[in-house]
Amino acid sequence: MAEAYPWQASLWQQLAGRSQHAHAYLLHGPAGIGKRALAERLMASLLCQRPTPDACGECKSCLLLKAGSHPDNYILEPEEADKAIKVDQVRDLVSFVVQTAQLGGRKVVLIEPVESMNINAANALLKSLEEPSGNTVLLLVSHQPSRLLPTIKSRCVQQACPLPGEAMSLEWLAQALPECSVEERVELLTLAAGSPLAAVDLQAQGVREQRAQVVEGVKKLLKQQQSPTQLAEEWKTIPMLRLFDWFCDWSNLILRYQLTQDEAGLGLADMRKVVQYLAQKSAQGKVLDIQDWILAQRQKVLSKANLNPALLLEALLVQWVGLPGQR
Repeated sequence: MAEAYPWQASLWQQLAGRSQHAHAYLLHGPAGIGKRALAERLMASLLCQRPTPDACGECKSCLLLKAGSHPDNYILEPEEADKAIKVDQVRDLVSFVVQTAQLGGRKVVLIEPVESMNINAANALLKSLEEPSGNTVLLLVSHQPSRLLPTIKSRCVQQACPLPGEAMSLEWLAQALPECSVEERVELLTLAAGSPLAAVDLQAQGVREQRAQVVEGVKKLLKQQQSPTQLAEEWKTIPMLRLFDWFCDWSNLILRYQLTQDEAGLGLADMRKVVQYLAQKSAQGKVLDIQDWILAQRQKVLSKANLNPALLLEALLVQWVGLPGQR
């Protein structure tokens, strides 16, 4: 049984309480808030022979689903982490959709993340989304719905899955990460952009240690104690997207402080003095230029472009060290 998160209670009642279900749902929202668990919970309920509205967990359908051998259930995801869903995978899914349900009930398909489909795969899915055969329900999970084809989105009932509030997230994290202090949990939740499940994953990945390494490196870079080349080599084990997210955040905070002079908006304590220093010493035009550049390169990282990580990081750091100067 998929975990039922407390911030999903009203959303679950809304979804599971429907007397009739749409043929396709698009569950979208930030990563790390439990959309996959919600989709799996709905999938189990839709397949269950006596849902209440949760799956009973005891009928033949529930037992088959628990064993991973339900004949009317299909999960489509990338064959390798961070890779695309290919058109051949979608064609296999289409073959499943046109079959008759073997247990005489519904067929349920779960696709996650749906934005990982390449253009050919997305087009191959359209027919099944528009006219699924028999009693088939498709559950599409998306972390970045802006990357989806409009024709995909228009064929689904779109269901936003919002971030939980900070208080509820921290209460849940207190149970999930009892070994962390309150301050550490707040920091993790901030680094996870408010997504509690992402915060747990970041803790497991050692994100706070990575962050400390990067912050120390940035300070040494600005003091000319380390070169961009040296830091790019030292940071090669840190996920590229994570690094670009941090630098994007810092450039936003610099601009915000330049515009507002609000010291309460300087971000996490580890970089507040650096952000304030760069805001005071950097020309706003230079900050805007590097922000545009960071966003463009981040998009390339997101799209899995063939990049040279060391050269890209070195280019970022060369521009960063050049920020303070003539205003």
